[in-house]
Amino acid sequence: MTAATDARRAVADAHRCEWAFVLAATVRVARDLDLAEECVQEAYAAAVSAWERDGIPGNPAAWLTTAAKRRAMDAIRRERTLRSKLPLLVEPEEAVDELALDELDEKDAVDAEDVVPDERLRLIFTCCHPALAQEAQLALTLRLVCGLPTPDVARALLVSEQTMAARITRAKKKISAARIPYRLPRPAELPDRLTAVLGVLHLLFTAGHTAPSGPKLMRTDLADRALHLARTLRDLMPDEPEVRGLLALLLVTDARRAARTGADGRLLRLEEQDRSLWDHTALAEAHGLIGAGLRGGRAGRYLLQAVIASLYAQAPTYEETDWPQIVALYDRLLSLWPSPVVALNRTVPVSMAHGPAIALAQVEALEQDGRLARYQYLPAIKADLLQRLGRTDEAAAAYRQAVKLTGNEAERTFLTGRLADQVTSTT
Repeated sequence: MTAATDARRAVADAHRCEWAFVLAATVRVARDLDLAEECVQEAYAAAVSAWERDGIPGNPAAWLTTAAKRRAMDAIRRERTLRSKLPLLVEPEEAVDELALDELDEKDAVDAEDVVPDERLRLIFTCCHPALAQEAQLALTLRLVCGLPTPDVARALLVSEQTMAARITRAKKKISAARIPYRLPRPAELPDRLTAVLGVLHLLFTAGHTAPSGPKLMRTDLADRALHLARTLRDLMPDEPEVRGLLALLLVTDARRAARTGADGRLLRLEEQDRSLWDHTALAEAHGLIGAGLRGGRAGRYLLQAVIASLYAQAPTYEETDWPQIVALYDRLLSLWPSPVVALNRTVPVSMAHGPAIALAQVEALEQDGRLARYQYLPAIKADLLQRLGRTDEAAAAYRQAVKLTGNEAERTFLTGRLADQVTSTT
């Protein structure tokens, strides 16, 4: 393997794992998301040739952060110089902190401590400012802080790529125009932002648990990042039931990680998984968080989802799951959060408790609603129900639609196999 190949691979790994760290640290200097993003992109581009020439640094995140910060400070200095020479042609702006500009010179190096989870959480809170619409908050944070490509963000939020790109651009402009500060909100401001922050962490974990695109079922770096940030948020707000609920939900869901694929990499459904491979330490921690959350007051949507996931995990086998109780919990969840995705997820336990025909009618009603037109799990669930009812031709058509909407290759392989089974059974 050549030095050039090693450098490109190291930069790609750093982009996947360290983007959020580097961007968050750079925003603190740049005070502008567009400028920070531009400087970080330039730092990554410069890293390819520099690392090929000088070798891969021991701390890639520190190298990239130093490079991006220097670019941001150079840009600010250029802007300051321009404004000092053209004082009558521009509006006065807030003075630049000279100490902030001079704190890092050519001999400075960024330690590992400079790139810390608190920086990412601060940037998440910035992007979740109530001046932004909730859809913009989620889109901007998933794209910038979480580093998801725009097509994957669009998949996660069930909109077109063009719509998502425009939404992100508008959100960045709004932050700049409104001069939204880069800082953790004061305690009194937390309630206005917490719902959006929890939503971001949940979507980040979901994108890691099942990657929107790519060859592997999971992006473990995203799942791990979401878990880490959820723990950080729990440390920041230890008495908030929904923060406990979110962490519990992520722990219960992630506990199945080792059992979700077979030795050949094939996706395994919940009923096929070896439950002895589940992380029972994580399940026990989640159980404690759920108990503390329920004692803390009325359960919110994340705590209810954690209870549902925990019930799935507590059953000795898939068949022995308490389906009526899960349906009842979904009813409570829908009363709090009338989401079509929640309604679709509810159809799975309904099919087990009351039969596939009743569940199919509910899926078809959601299909007519149209809000899940881009959601691959609707035709996938519909196909499974049709198969259980013996309507194989219709099941095959639904599987084809699910394959068409699916960007994850592991899921597509699974669905293609199910489709092949349907085609074989009808010939």
